[in-house]
Amino acid sequence: MPDLWSDLVACLDLTRVPPAGHGGGGAAPSDARPPDAEFQFEGSNQQLPYHRVFGGQILGQVVRAAALSFPGKQLKSLHALFPREGRSEEPIRYRVRACHEGRTFASATVIAEQSAGVVATASLSLHTPEQGPRRQSTDPVPVLPSAEHKADWDLLPWEVRARREIDDKGSSAPEFEFWMRTPTVDPALAAPLAAYATDLTLIGTALLPQEGFSQSGNGTAFLSAVTSHTLWFHGAFRSDDWLLLRQHSPILAHGRGFGRGDILTESGELVASYAQEAMIRLPVS
Repeated sequence: MPDLWSDLVACLDLTRVPPAGHGGGGAAPSDARPPDAEFQFEGSNQQLPYHRVFGGQILGQVVRAAALSFPGKQLKSLHALFPREGRSEEPIRYRVRACHEGRTFASATVIAEQSAGVVATASLSLHTPEQGPRRQSTDPVPVLPSAEHKADWDLLPWEVRARREIDDKGSSAPEFEFWMRTPTVDPALAAPLAAYATDLTLIGTALLPQEGFSQSGNGTAFLSAVTSHTLWFHGAFRSDDWLLLRQHSPILAHGRGFGRGDILTESGELVASYAQEAMIRLPVS
């Protein structure tokens, strides 16, 4: 079995697949293709101890599919739904359909599917960066924690540091932040890798105020599953530099949890934001 880092990077190396009825697999230049052009890709799955696909992998692959389909533009937002659990033993096919593509903006839909049906859908918005004024209103970035705060999370195969435990079963505020830095990697993979990481700890953040529960109890103490995930990319960044993921869950109600977060560089630049809704079914006393 490959190590988790190599396995993840390999999953982000999507294979272009020619749509049915087309002889070639390459996409036509943006000024020569029809507005409803469709591009297809196939991605392998991580080899994890359980036989379902981690949603973060799908998010990362959707980000890669967007970049490959619209090489002249940058992904600025995506909203993904997860209607069905993916099976790790079968590759996922991604169908990217262009809804609109102009000189500055583009939009598209993505359907991720396996033989059993659709495992995810996503709406994409892309943009060619422009010049203009810049303003940012965020709290200051704290000092990077020392190495003694190293965290070891199975699904993140890179450096992680956090001042508190995400699996703390005490009652505390639904706020959590951690730092991450990947091994040296192609800058084109920074956004997919960051997207992957945003799917890991928002459910745990929502559970921090719940005495006796933590995200490690999923499937035993309670049931949870991500139903939707949204990402916004504000600018370019590198994942092999330190990034701060700062998140908060304002509500847990009706069997659902909601959380949101920001990704900032060590210098304090806001480079991405994200939000997630998940089914969280806790025992009713």
